[in-house]
Amino acid sequence: MMEAAWDASRVVVDPQSSVPPFEQLRTHLLEQVSSGTLAPGTRLPTVRRLADDLGIAPGTVARAYRELELDQIIETRGRNGTFVSTHGDAAERKAQEAAAEYAARIRQLGIDAEEGVRLVAAALGSAPSS
Repeated sequence: MMEAAWDASRVVVDPQSSVPPFEQLRTHLLEQVSSGTLAPGTRLPTVRRLADDLGIAPGTVARAYRELELDQIIETRGRNGTFVSTHGDAAERKAQEAAAEYAARIRQLGIDAEEGVRLVAAALGSAPSS
């Protein structure tokens, strides 16, 4: 399976917020997974790398990851890293994996997301809803 790309610029933690940083990160990642911005199979950065990228403590990232893992939103695969989990029944998981592979290939080809959606809608025999 091809890995989807990770983009650290998608994550913002506001140190001035009354919401704890781990909760900001957890919520932000959960929203990205729910919206499909982070597709199933997307490899997340290591705790240390994400902490460095965001300028926060590694323990903050570890706590957010731990809570997301408890909710089965992400999964750690030992030395292979941490990934966005697939959800649903077996057919749904396979469809999510295929979508993640397709998205990774479209990015490799330099095709933008809108065109990628148009192509898959055409392949499925329907136009995307607007």
